[in-house]
Amino acid sequence: MTTTPGRPAASDLPIHEVLDRLIAAVRDHPAVVLGAPPGAGKTTGVPLALLDSEIGRAGTILVLEPRRLAARAAAERMADMRGEPVGETVGYRTRLQSRVGPKTRIEVITEGIFTRRIIADPGLEGVSAVLFDEFHERSLDADLGLALARQTQELLRPDLKLVVMSATLNVASMVRVLDGPPVIEAEGRAFPVETVHLGSTPSERLEVAVARAVRRALGETGGSVLVFLPGQSEIHRTGRALSEAKLPSNVEVVALYGGLERAAQDRALSAPPPGQRRVILASAVAETSLTLPGITAVVDSGLSRVPRFDPASGLTRLATVRVSRASADQRRGRAGRVGPGTCYRLWDEEQSRGLIPEQPAEILEADLTGLALDLARWGARSAEGLALIDPPPAGAFAEARAVLTRLGALDDRGDLTPHGRRMAELPMSPRLAHMVAVASDRGDALTGARIAAILGEPGLGGTSTDLRDRLEALDRDRSPRARDALKLADRWARLAGGGKGGEVDAGLLVVEAFPERVARARGKPGEVRLASGRGAFLEPTDALAGSPWLAVAELSGGISGDRIRLACPVEIAALGHRMIEEERMVRTPSGRMEVRRLKRIGELVVEEVSLGAPDKAQIADLLKGEIERDGLKGLRWGERASALRARLAFLRGLDDGWPDVSDEGLLAAREVWLWPLLASVQGLEGIADGALETGLRTLIPWDRQRDLDRLAPARLETPLGSTAIDYAAEGGPRVDIRVQELFGVKTHPTVGEGRVPLTLALLSPARRPVQVTKDLPGFWKGSWAAVRAEMRGRYPRHPWPEDPAAALPTTRVKPRGT
Repeated sequence: MTTTPGRPAASDLPIHEVLDRLIAAVRDHPAVVLGAPPGAGKTTGVPLALLDSEIGRAGTILVLEPRRLAARAAAERMADMRGEPVGETVGYRTRLQSRVGPKTRIEVITEGIFTRRIIADPGLEGVSAVLFDEFHERSLDADLGLALARQTQELLRPDLKLVVMSATLNVASMVRVLDGPPVIEAEGRAFPVETVHLGSTPSERLEVAVARAVRRALGETGGSVLVFLPGQSEIHRTGRALSEAKLPSNVEVVALYGGLERAAQDRALSAPPPGQRRVILASAVAETSLTLPGITAVVDSGLSRVPRFDPASGLTRLATVRVSRASADQRRGRAGRVGPGTCYRLWDEEQSRGLIPEQPAEILEADLTGLALDLARWGARSAEGLALIDPPPAGAFAEARAVLTRLGALDDRGDLTPHGRRMAELPMSPRLAHMVAVASDRGDALTGARIAAILGEPGLGGTSTDLRDRLEALDRDRSPRARDALKLADRWARLAGGGKGGEVDAGLLVVEAFPERVARARGKPGEVRLASGRGAFLEPTDALAGSPWLAVAELSGGISGDRIRLACPVEIAALGHRMIEEERMVRTPSGRMEVRRLKRIGELVVEEVSLGAPDKAQIADLLKGEIERDGLKGLRWGERASALRARLAFLRGLDDGWPDVSDEGLLAAREVWLWPLLASVQGLEGIADGALETGLRTLIPWDRQRDLDRLAPARLETPLGSTAIDYAAEGGPRVDIRVQELFGVKTHPTVGEGRVPLTLALLSPARRPVQVTKDLPGFWKGSWAAVRAEMRGRYPRHPWPEDPAAALPTTRVKPRGT
């Protein structure tokens, strides 16, 4: 066995203290949870131990990693520990690379590859165990992969073993989804780490603050320094700042992030030569599973870049956020792997208490179109019944299925179409898979696949905003990363069906993937409006700023709006199949109504022609079309119609025999109650409140007309008059009333034939809240005494009887002298 300098021998790792218990638990249980802090050796120690057990003899062991870099590094480390090259006993598969052979028995793969594998082969033939490493990161692929593996285990493979490994684990959630597995905890191997809080200056650039902290760390510690930064741009800026800082000659600055060339990654992962020190500028990829020799100091910017999906725009944005407390602790622990260390934090100590415990699971904030397509291929229309720790948000999941329907992946019943099955075969996001499939149908799958590769790999093909430049640069690039990407694109093109003899316009392909991002120039150079209705911009000096129409492939959010990162010119004449023709009625500045025929792409009007003034029939038809398109949002609900609608909604909750007055229910019955109201107006805003109320009453069955006022009276009758009942109030029907008006009332008022007590918001003579109750007699007997004492002091001229249930109601003050 070989040992890399700066790394512990395998037998020195703390994980070995629990391996016997772990193997026994895996042998005797379908699923096991292993909690082990960073540095315990779980990533390499557990797979190798299982390999030498009966589990390893029964089949291949799959080890899932959240990142490609971690997968490759783990496989190479295990192969090194066995004294073998990668691809023999231990191999790996990532999107861009694969090193496995006929003798491979441990495969380290990324989580996305596992999801595709289990969907294609639910029985996981030849696999004996699946290990989910770094599960605390809670990626969408990891959550789904575990849920699918659990279902495979229950239905097809009771012999399959699952091991969930994590540095920080929510054991309660694991116990729930895995049906009470044994939980084994391993100790970490960590030396003391001193934490130094350097504070922050809001006006100071991040790279300047980091460079100063690095110089201090080099002066106060003796090993290498690991620096955590949000992403590539900050890494490059900090690298330039350090190059200007004249560091000692024995200090080398290197970068480490997922999109880096392999040779540069390997340099960062290797031990520095004797007498040399390193400053490693890293993204979050270095938080846990990677082994970085010789680190004795950590500089933590306290920032991380995470994807945030915005359903309103359909965009997934990379947001720079404060790290969670769990991530900050893991970063700090990196300084104590080989000996006592120091962590320099670029924030104040009290700010640590304000950090969130952990980042939310990706399934709660991500674009769910990929999840919805995976589930459709699995044979499920929803996530119900799957062992997911967190179910996907209902609204985001419904929107994801709607997107798949628009792409032709799902039919009207929600089942996977042949086109959807074809999309699911392509290992990329559904939008890009649709684009590549369309490109294949048009005879040029390779162009579509190369666009997909550029969109999936940051920085591939350079940094030009023009997609055509990126495609040309990728074709000329001879770097290993570019060669791997081109091979991947070739494989995708073959999967899509190839296509011969065509050459498809890149802009038209982008429109297939992102039709809502067709953009039209407006205003100043570089300013555009998207088909979604949102604004976006690119630099006025950019060559694309002069294009009248663009197909936008990539956007990023910023303070001043959405910046176009990648786009391609497109001819509007070629988008005829995307245009919608319709007639709309508009009010001119002079106040008269006019019919206009529009051609539009989303919210972008391409052509507009006036058809003159409408007649009543045209107005009604146009208003019907507006309602069909936009729903009920154009109606102006007044007090009377809103009150009746709330009463009917209340009764519907008690008895399905009452009309459904939700937006969906009213739209379904629009021909009955709403269409007759359109004959005498020129716009939806012209329908009077009373007319809307009358329309709603037509929905009430004739034999229930009299029941409305009996079961849901509009007002509460009291000895002194009546008070309106608010049926839309939170918590049920409510009345706001001065407490003195209810003196003498011995029975709590109800609606719904006594089934529902009213919520009484009791008010003072000045109509300020006194008490909220659904039990008036109980209030009289209980807390009234305390309320009475307070009210007598505040309103001495009003009567406050000891027994209000026997008193007369009043709104008057007492006569003077009484």
